[in-house]
Amino acid sequence: MQLKTIFFIFSLVISLIANGCNNNKNAEDNFNYGDSTKLPPVETSKPNAKYKPAFPGQTRVSGVKTITPYRVEKIAEKLGRPWAIIPLNDGRLLISEKSGYMEIRNSNGSLIKKIIGFPEVDDAGQGGLLDVALDPDFKDNKIIYWSFSEQYGNGNLTAVAKGKLNESGGKIENPKVIFRATPALESVLHFGSRLVFDKEGYLFVSTGERSIIEGRVQAQQISSGLGKIFKITKDGKPAPGNPFLNNNKAMPEIYAYGIRNAQSLDIHPVTGDLWEAEFGPRGGDELNIIKAGKNYGWPIIGYGIEYSGEKIGEAIQQKPGMEQPVYYWDPVLSPSGMVFYKGNAIPEWKNNLFIGGLSSQHIARLVIENNKVVGEERLLADKYERFRDVAYFNGMLFAITDSGNLYKISKK
Repeated sequence: MQLKTIFFIFSLVISLIANGCNNNKNAEDNFNYGDSTKLPPVETSKPNAKYKPAFPGQTRVSGVKTITPYRVEKIAEKLGRPWAIIPLNDGRLLISEKSGYMEIRNSNGSLIKKIIGFPEVDDAGQGGLLDVALDPDFKDNKIIYWSFSEQYGNGNLTAVAKGKLNESGGKIENPKVIFRATPALESVLHFGSRLVFDKEGYLFVSTGERSIIEGRVQAQQISSGLGKIFKITKDGKPAPGNPFLNNNKAMPEIYAYGIRNAQSLDIHPVTGDLWEAEFGPRGGDELNIIKAGKNYGWPIIGYGIEYSGEKIGEAIQQKPGMEQPVYYWDPVLSPSGMVFYKGNAIPEWKNNLFIGGLSSQHIARLVIENNKVVGEERLLADKYERFRDVAYFNGMLFAITDSGNLYKISKK
């Protein structure tokens, strides 16, 4: 009897444990931890706002993990205050520095040339010499474009200029401002300022709404250049076909509006769509596909709260006529420069999006299928760096940080 009693108690305990495990299953318990494509979401912290996403997969999707071995190398340091990095045609790197100059560096990180001669910049706060883009015919004409914060009237604004890169002379020749995102305001924040050319040779320019209330409300005004995505020609004129060309109350250069502060732009290598990421306040950083004439909602709708903890406006997340983000983060990513991985040296990265995270201190890798984010991974989180920009060239990624470091990521 005693042995039977012991056996009965043992069986009962095993049964209770098994039933308890089954009853406590939830979505995360169903992940197969041996599967690199269906891991728990990378974000585990409590969100700032108790808002519901508009559709499944709009935030906190499954985590993924890169299987292909890759190498991370710090190839340069003490770069000052770098803001943008782009590859030249031959794989060398052009890097902007906020105080008003650029550098050309080898793909091994060594300095080749310092480039000066740029118009004076206002580098207080988030301002300075910011993004840089190559003319589509750069190989022949050596023309580059750059954005910067410019003192203008009684305030400052985001301006775009162009000039010829004289590498041997270490200077820019014939610099000329081709576009200004008016009006100028007195603020050192939210200049936006990312540049990218499309396949037709037109230049997309992002601007912020300058953070202050006076500028914030102008993100919804198509007569203002604040909180916008512009599409312009190489001479700074409105691109043909722009959505507000025939509206005499609008800036004809505007392509889309309702933007908070976009420091991230790139074009999908397959679809040709323009993708954008922007800072939210406390929570609500967004990833969007930018379409002509569309309103992206700021500050009417959003998934964040004020830095004070108060609600923003009516605290609504959806409104007819306003676009939903493809994806959002809460807590924030603080998205700066981003780039699509256009090769297959690391096969699972092909057409993935890589975004430099500032306050989040990592590079976000996003797997995208049918214009939806289906997987997220955090790279270089062990470096504890504010990643300002990310560039792609020939199967490699290059990243710069606010501390002045330059990293190369390549297949082992």
